[in-house]
Amino acid sequence: MTHEALLADLRTIVGERYVVTQPGDVAPFVMDHRARYHGEALAVVKPANTDEVSRVVAACAQAGVAIVPQGGNTGLCGGATPLSGKPGIVLRLDRMNRIRAFSVAEETITVEAGCILAEIQAAAAREGLLFPLSLGAEGSCQIGGNIGTNAGGISVLRYGNTRQLVLGLEVVLPDGTVLDSLRRLRKDNAGYDLKQLFIGAEGTLGIVTAAVLKLFPAVRTRSIALMQLASVEDALAMFERARKVFGEQISSFEIIGSSYMDFVLRYVQGTTMPFAQKTPWYLLLEAGDALPDSDIGQSMETLLAEAFEAGLVSDAIIAASLAQEEAIWKLRHGVTGEFKLAGKTMSHDSSVPVAQQPEFTARIEAGILAAFPDANVMMVGHIGDGNIHVVVLFPHERFADVQAYEEASDAIDIIVDDIAVAMGGSITAEHGVGTSYRKRLARTKNSAELALMKGIKQLLDPAGLMNPGKIFLEAGRD
Repeated sequence: MTHEALLADLRTIVGERYVVTQPGDVAPFVMDHRARYHGEALAVVKPANTDEVSRVVAACAQAGVAIVPQGGNTGLCGGATPLSGKPGIVLRLDRMNRIRAFSVAEETITVEAGCILAEIQAAAAREGLLFPLSLGAEGSCQIGGNIGTNAGGISVLRYGNTRQLVLGLEVVLPDGTVLDSLRRLRKDNAGYDLKQLFIGAEGTLGIVTAAVLKLFPAVRTRSIALMQLASVEDALAMFERARKVFGEQISSFEIIGSSYMDFVLRYVQGTTMPFAQKTPWYLLLEAGDALPDSDIGQSMETLLAEAFEAGLVSDAIIAASLAQEEAIWKLRHGVTGEFKLAGKTMSHDSSVPVAQQPEFTARIEAGILAAFPDANVMMVGHIGDGNIHVVVLFPHERFADVQAYEEASDAIDIIVDDIAVAMGGSITAEHGVGTSYRKRLARTKNSAELALMKGIKQLLDPAGLMNPGKIFLEAGRD
């Protein structure tokens, strides 16, 4: 089948206006939001329902044309950007944005893959419930993309990542078959849990079209504190104390390095330093309770008073209003496109066992600065679950060309990854693999795991048409 014949078939399936082929209209969908990766596509196709997705996928399979599923295009690893030199289609599910079912009794919501994360949160809140997945791009990312990348965010410590929030899935397989596993069951031991194959698979095994998600009681009382402390060791000592006070009520336990805080205060509008003096590290703690008359605020005050007395914390503030809560969180989550404006960056998404984080942060900073003394090494992340992001910033003029930047980036990747893996960690905790991490995955993942992963890919997608060039390096291209 020719490409022209395929496009004609796709127009018949989804409608003329939903097969976008004009170069100017296609351009935003063949580039990631950081403008690091650029590709090409025959068309951007926007089906309205699962049947149309199934027919589109079957037509592409018959034509031997690749499919790149794309949600809100907010990913950080190029996983939703098509390749150059291998034109396929970009599949957007924006029109599939319905809430299919909602059960207060079961605490579940059934949504289509194109639903915006923030809209799912709002729908749950209207019924006095909570969908706890929360991340910086929640106003534009789609739940299908969150599922495809097994997104993490700021509440993993209490509620788990996306994998723990999904009860059932509807998936269109690479031949167009619809796998309907939209069960709302909390317990189901009837054979393999097939949905887990597609969570975190980045669209390489099939297209997620709908999901049943877990909901939780809404948080009715909460307390948010920002602390200053001297070391990562002190942060872990605070974590131990906080768990004894709050137990499962801790939703977020975030750490911010001094250089990262300096960056935020300089580049992110509307941020202010709430303390008189700087310290090496800052710690953000949020705890919440579903009970409206909880004494969680008093518990936070007691925790901080004892921490001061023990010498773990040098200063702290507790938010007294919603505006203060938002101001504190902006210091942690306010960075969007500012890195690109400030210079050339290399970002990392490593995780290590929680107790290993003091050693990890010390070795990472020492290793990078030994190789690149002019680097600005910034750290921020979810210390409560072992995921600290390392961001390395250089001035715009530091690298003569793209090749010089890539060589430095590769060298820093090796430094970070070798330390993380040696400590029993992972090269990516929540961002996925996409295009960015393929070489790093091939270098650090053990051969048995890689072989099994590739075997699953070959079994489900023998033609290699589902989001090609993602997760694995491709022979002859890389």
